[in-house]
Amino acid sequence: MRKFRSFGIRLLVIVWNLGFVTYNLSPVFAEDKIIAVVNNDVITSKDLNDFLNFMRMQLSAKYSGKQLENKIQSIKLDLLDRLIEDRLILQEAKKAGILIDENRVKAKMSEVRERYSSEGAFDLALAKQGLTRSDIQNKMREQLLMLSIVEIKVKSRIIINPQEVTGFYEKNKEKFKSPEGRMVSSVKVEKQDLLEDVISALKNNPDMKAAADQYGLFFDTMEAYKNDELSEEVEKVVFGLEEGKFSKPVKVNDSFFIFKVEKIKEPRDLTLPEVQKEIYTALYDDKMQVALSKWLDELKIKSYIQVTKD
Repeated sequence: MRKFRSFGIRLLVIVWNLGFVTYNLSPVFAEDKIIAVVNNDVITSKDLNDFLNFMRMQLSAKYSGKQLENKIQSIKLDLLDRLIEDRLILQEAKKAGILIDENRVKAKMSEVRERYSSEGAFDLALAKQGLTRSDIQNKMREQLLMLSIVEIKVKSRIIINPQEVTGFYEKNKEKFKSPEGRMVSSVKVEKQDLLEDVISALKNNPDMKAAADQYGLFFDTMEAYKNDELSEEVEKVVFGLEEGKFSKPVKVNDSFFIFKVEKIKEPRDLTLPEVQKEIYTALYDDKMQVALSKWLDELKIKSYIQVTKD
């Protein structure tokens, strides 16, 4: 079943908020400009550039052109504040003496590497952003350090009791509805000259599995919802069909698909057991956001923070 989304409760994504910033106490090169001092540590213009370059590389896997630049610009708005908070969190992790298993660093490194077609493509993408594999490993290691201290100082202290979940459900029952869905079967036809034969067979016997077996075609079933994972074209076709009817061939890439709506699932009210996990997550994320902000404010109060004026 399609997962229910949180209702206006902002999801705090720790990995994103903490970022992937290189922290080190090596001498500041002449071309660097110190833009902030956080206790006995500094943030330089290079730190800002490294962060943006890394995020550009990460985001380019999903966005491009103007959309990518808009994402980068949105990051820039509060970037220095984020870096200061990150530095405070990392300092707390080091004070606590937290050590990270290097196998975890290697595993996260592999996740990033797997997004690229080859070792050369990966290194080229890094070089374009002025980064090295060592830079990425440092960022991953420090990310894990920050996540660990946040787990100890914040996450482990958050409690959601069953009464809170039930209360939220009772107050928001009208929002917990399943969307209209379709149980859909499909056959994939890779040779266009087979289409007429397949359609003719379906007219005589609308059993999609039988047609697939007869012609050696790929057969699949799925549960589909509007605005979910279907492409706009396929969604329009599927949700335009009556129950028991099959579609005209739809070309997707180099193949043709024929869809049949086996059953229409009408919207209905969802029960508490069906949505309690989603409610728990929403309430937890809300408390997490508040608790993390409070903890960071406490760190700022007892820390020396000086931002360099232009």
